[in-house]
Amino acid sequence: MINKIDNLPFVNQKNALYLLLAMHIAGTIGLSIPETQELFKILTPFNLVGTAAIVLHFEERKSIGYGVFILVTFIVGFSIEVLGVQTGAIFGDYSYGKTLGFKLFNVPLAIGLNWIVLIYCTAQLSKQMFENTSVRILFGSFLMIVADLLIEPVAIAYDFWNWQSVNIPLQNYLAWFLISALLHAIFSVLMKDSNNPLAVKLFYIQVGFFLLLNFVCNLKTIFQTTC
Repeated sequence: MINKIDNLPFVNQKNALYLLLAMHIAGTIGLSIPETQELFKILTPFNLVGTAAIVLHFEERKSIGYGVFILVTFIVGFSIEVLGVQTGAIFGDYSYGKTLGFKLFNVPLAIGLNWIVLIYCTAQLSKQMFENTSVRILFGSFLMIVADLLIEPVAIAYDFWNWQSVNIPLQNYLAWFLISALLHAIFSVLMKDSNNPLAVKLFYIQVGFFLLLNFVCNLKTIFQTTC
């Protein structure tokens, strides 16, 4: 089935990149305009599913380790979030809103996919930049912190999730780093020969996406309107 898809003339990384760009540009515009915001909030989990499917499809070495990495990352990421929401002991006290879609144990299933995409993309970028495995793990985890810093204001503004305290607790970032380091270590063991240039480009696209939405929210704050 996958081979048949790959043989289609329009299925290539160049077209996939254009599609990912179009999806994120549309999302930026749609979430920024009050008249279309609710529709695009509904579309957010579908955007995440589509993004994950596109970028993971272009992994060049789809080994058993590749499948195990996806499964383990989903289970670990989702399970940690469930524990985090239920206890408040991991990231701090927070809860998920309606935007990310269907929930199981008060956690959207889309969050498991989000962990996969972020770990996969940051691991590919770190792998591209460094040869030493330990440095790759640390740098990839640092990139996850950068991503979270960009995501948090947008997530709160668009009801992805909400914190009970006004300030996001430091333990959130510490836990995020440690869990990311674990998953990056798993990637380094299971996906030594992994290669996917599209994943690196997707990380840059997502950084741009959240930077723009942060900018929009800051502008609306200045003009005393809500995101």
